[in-house]
Amino acid sequence: MIITTLPVGPIMANCFILGCKETLAAAVIDPGDEADRILMYLAESKLTLKYIINTHGHFDHVGANKPLKDATDASILIHALDAPMLNQLSASAAAWGLAADNSPPPDRMIDEGDTIAFGKITMTVIHTPGHTPGGISLRTDGHVFVGDTLFAGSIGRTDFPGGDFETLRASIQNKLFLLGDDFQVYTGHGPQTTIGQERRTNPFVGERAVFHG
Repeated sequence: MIITTLPVGPIMANCFILGCKETLAAAVIDPGDEADRILMYLAESKLTLKYIINTHGHFDHVGANKPLKDATDASILIHALDAPMLNQLSASAAAWGLAADNSPPPDRMIDEGDTIAFGKITMTVIHTPGHTPGGISLRTDGHVFVGDTLFAGSIGRTDFPGGDFETLRASIQNKLFLLGDDFQVYTGHGPQTTIGQERRTNPFVGERAVFHG
């Protein structure tokens, strides 16, 4: 499996490009900005984009949905609870002094236990609300893509509309931490980490966290 990380946009959100080495089918997770750069990588790698997957609806993770959809006709996938955000991206970005085009509507709603297959790769959806109501994570072969749910040494913000700390904590402790310590965690911002590292040391939700239940 090909996994490429492209930090994109002024907020440096991690966009992930996953490709099947055998079939060259691909998916892009969280294309927040810089569609031309994403498309150039796909072209240079001879990858065919099948899916545009949004872990949540914040503009810095979905801002390039429209140009990618226009260029490739790949299917846009998001959880139903975050889908309404897609037609509010322009206003959301403007609140930060930035610009983003509203996204086309999703082609498919995804939820807990759903699978997304392209080439020889199958990803399983984990509903991990807390940062947003429709936040998801994506698990495949020892890797999990968590959006803004969990970070190296931190967690997603819960002070945005729809955010809730207790819900986020439950998503991490009761779902992500059950995956196994060796799982590689690909976060929405910043460096990779592992489930084991965060379970042991994360100051917000790890074993020594003040709020750990």
